[in-house]
Parts: sequence; C-alpha cells; structure tokens
Amino acid sequence: MAYRIRPEADFTEVFRNVATEQLKRAVTVLEERPHGAHEAIHSFRKNLKRLRSLYRLVAREVPDFQAQENARLRDAARSLSAIRDAAALIGTAEYLQHAARGDEESEALGRIVTILEGRRDWMAQAESSLEQRLAETSDVLKQAIAALDAVSFDGGHRKNARMLAKSWRRTARKAKTALAACHGGASAADFHNLRKRTYDYRLYHALLRDVWPGAMKAKRDAAEELVEDLGHIHDLTVLSELVEAEPQLFTRNDDLAHLLDIIIFRQQEDRRQALVKAEAVFADDADEEAQRIELLWVMAGS
Repeated sequence: MAYRIRPEADFTEVFRNVATEQLKRAVTVLEERPHGAHEAIHSFRKNLKRLRSLYRLVAREVPDFQAQENARLRDAARSLSAIRDAAALIGTAEYLQHAARGDEESEALGRIVTILEGRRDWMAQAESSLEQRLAETSDVLKQAIAALDAVSFDGGHRKNARMLAKSWRRTARKAKTALAACHGGASAADFHNLRKRTYDYRLYHALLRDVWPGAMKAKRDAAEELVEDLGHIHDLTVLSELVEAEPQLFTRNDDLAHLLDIIIFRQQEDRRQALVKAEAVFADDADEEAQRIELLWVMAGS
C-alpha cells in the first residue's frame, strides 16, 4: 500500500494500513539487511520519520496514542543512531569533495573521506551489541504494530476533514515561524528546525495527494528539494562538531584547513539558496491552505 490516505476510504482502516506497512518494512529491513547493517538502519530511520509525520497529522484527535508512539519511535531511532550518523558523515564529506574548488581541495577531501570510512568501520567493529540492538528494535516495532489496534477515528468524514485542516495549518504556521528565525543571525538549530517542519509539510502532501494530485506533487517536489538542501546544512554542522570533538582523527593540518574552509563556504552558500527556496515553498497563507485542504477532502470523499 502506498504512503497515502484516500479520502473515500474508511479513515481508521487506511490509517492503520499505512502505519502497519511502514512498520513492517522497517522490521523486514532490520531483520534481513539485504545491503548491510548501515543501509538497513538508514532505511529503518526513513520509515520511522514517515510514521512520526503520519502520527503528528492525527495528533489532535488521538493525542495519547500520538504521544506514546512518537516516544516509542523516537527512542527506537536513537538506539541505532550512532553508527548511522558515522556513515552519514562520509556522505557529507563526499558531497564536499564533489563541490571542491580545485584539485588540491578535492584530494584533501578524498583523504577526509577515507578517514571517516575508517572511523565508521572501527565503530561498527567496536559495537559488540549491535546484533542485540537490531533484534530489540525489531521487537519494539512489532509492539508498535500491535498498538495500532487501539487507535480509531469515529467522528465521520467532515470531522476528519477538520482534523486534517487543523494539523495542516499548525504545521504550516510552525514552518513559517521556523523560516522567519532563519533570517539574520540564525543558528544551526534554527535551520534544523526548519528542516523538520519542512519534512512534515512534504509528507503531508504525499499523504493527502489524492485530493489534488497535480498541485500536491508540484509542492511536494519543491519541499523535497528544500529538505535535501537543509539536510546538507545540518550534516555540515555535524561534521564541524566532529572536528571539534575528535581533532585527533585529522592528522594533516593542511587537509583540516581545507575541510574547515569549504564547510564554512558551503554553509553560507547552502543557507542562502535554502532560504530562497523556503520562501517559495511557504509562500501561501497557512489558513487559506488549511481551508482548501478541508474543502477538497470533503468533496473528494462525498
């Protein structure tokens, strides 16, 4: 089943089906690991992000369920975050290498990539409890599947439309607030907050796309591009923090100088480009968008 909620379907049934599919996919990838543990954890975390966005969409109607399951999924993701974060840093260094402004910088970043690969492999070897944690996390996800039996939406089609509209309005408003905070002397946390709100906004367009497929896809694609850009900005911050926390990794001063220089350059450029895209993505009035969603949902399900 696709990651979508069809307006003509029974809301409880389709909600449970969408959530169950994401959880089962996460369980399968953790247990089978067709491309290794690193990629399995990466895929699992993407499934959990989709789930948490889905649960936030209905939080006003089932607040206890949302709070309980959000905490369960958040803790499950954190339990496997260290090794995945180590792998993500490699991708960040490769991103910087592709953006290198000369051969010397590119060669230096290539050596940085090799250092980060060694760090990831060392962490994986030192993580003696990884197999146990993967198994435990799989069990937690199976508990989350069972918990879906307790959630239901009995208010009818129009009430569901109002619920979705309110969630949409709240998310759009939070995104606009986050965007405003990213101007001027914004912190890395401000841009990370904008990324999280944009992620929800993008997934809401995916979940409700049947009410207006063409327009939803165009906005979803723009939000997805923005999420990717904001992801690069966050990853650069994480890499900077690693340099500060583990300076002994970087034994060549020239390589470290190249790394820090291009991090600063790319952060400035990526922030500037992301703000331009964000202004376009969140140009519409939040109240008007929410009213449109409510009306379209009612019409599509009647």
